[in-house]
Amino acid sequence: MKMCKTSSLISLAMKAGKVSSGEFQTEESVKRGKASLVIISKDASNNTRKKFENMCTFYNVECVIKFSKEELGLMIGREFRACLSVNDQGFAQSIKKQLLLMTQDSMED
Repeated sequence: MKMCKTSSLISLAMKAGKVSSGEFQTEESVKRGKASLVIISKDASNNTRKKFENMCTFYNVECVIKFSKEELGLMIGREFRACLSVNDQGFAQSIKKQLLLMTQDSMED
């Protein structure tokens, strides 16, 4: 159920024009200070993961590794996506809250 809520929030952010997806656009958002949250897929390559983790650390942007490339793509109505950035503080906070709840729920199972 929480996955559904997170997915809905990401879809809503996309419709509002507050998501950059794909490596190039995500990198641009982070470097230009627009990104509030970066989500990297669990099945992204090690190079992609390391590149974005380091970049997010350098630019002080929160970064989470969650979902598959296919799931990320479906959430935003696109093909597979290795990463995306949420470029709105409000959406980012709501998504982080849902991801935290997902993590807590999975720990209790």
